[in-house]
Amino acid sequence: MVGALLRYYLDLSINTVWIHHFPLSTLMINYIGAFILAIFTFSFSRYKLPEWLRLGFGTGLIGSFTTFSTFSSETIILLNEGHMMNAFLYIILSMVGGLLLPLFGYYLSIKKSGNRL
Repeated sequence: MVGALLRYYLDLSINTVWIHHFPLSTLMINYIGAFILAIFTFSFSRYKLPEWLRLGFGTGLIGSFTTFSTFSSETIILLNEGHMMNAFLYIILSMVGGLLLPLFGYYLSIKKSGNRL
C-alpha cells in the first residue's frame, strides 16, 4: 500500500508540471523503482538480510511502486490517440532505462562493497 501511495503522489507531482502527450511520471517512477530495487537486492545478498524483509521491500513496496500495467495501458493510449513517435519513444526509453538503471545500481553496490556478488 505504501508503494502505491508513493507512486500516486509522485505521479500527481510530476503531472502538475508536465502536460505533454508523454507519460513521463510512469517512466520516472519505473526508473526509480528499478534502480532502488537493484541496490536493495544486491545489498540483501551482501548483508544477508532476512527473507521477509527482502520480500516485503522488493515485492511489496517496490512492486506496488512500479507498474508494468500502467506502462502497457499508457502505451496503448498513445497509439490509439495517434502519438506513434511518443509511444515508440516510451517503449524504447522504458526498456533501455529499465535495464541500465538496475545495472547502475548493481555497479554502485559492488563498488561500495569492493567485491562482486
